[in-house]
Amino acid sequence: MSKHKKEEAVQTAQDSVETPEAPETAQTDAEQTETKTAEEAAEPESYTLTAEEFKTVQMHIQQLQKEKDETVALLQRNQADFDNYRRRNASIRSDSLEEGRRECIKELLPVLDNFDRAMAADSGDEGWREGIVLVQRQLMDTLGKLGLSEIDATGAFDPNFHEAVMQEKAEGRQSGEILAVFQKGYRVGDKIVRHSMVKVAE
Repeated sequence: MSKHKKEEAVQTAQDSVETPEAPETAQTDAEQTETKTAEEAAEPESYTLTAEEFKTVQMHIQQLQKEKDETVALLQRNQADFDNYRRRNASIRSDSLEEGRRECIKELLPVLDNFDRAMAADSGDEGWREGIVLVQRQLMDTLGKLGLSEIDATGAFDPNFHEAVMQEKAEGRQSGEILAVFQKGYRVGDKIVRHSMVKVAE
């Protein structure tokens, strides 16, 4: 075999060894095709609305906005109504407690009157008198913690606090001046539970 033919045989053998690259190339092309197909599928289709469709969508959005605003307004009104209801109930409860306390104290006022009468009577027993004073003071201290206070019945007559059950002329005294107290008046806080019964100058 000549040298030239021997070289051709070697080259042919080398070419046959390198030929298997073809399937790899085919595989790469297939992968690229699949990737391109996937990318095309992932891309959203563009769609142009007609003028009529756009108007319909816009009207639908406006309707949803209106419904949302109405719902928010309704919730706000309900919240305001609930807050008013809660405040009103709290006020009613507070007023009821105050009214109950005043009525309870009012029932005890005759007991205070009896203490005053006992103090006005001269029994001649100093020990007994001191005992009455002590009990009366304890009772007044207890009722004072509940808001009870005695109405001042000195000076000028005030129909807001006093009840005139008698009038008489009195020299050196101004008209309407309180001359005597027949029964003490009391209030709880700023509420009158009993007016003072007084005699006033004409």
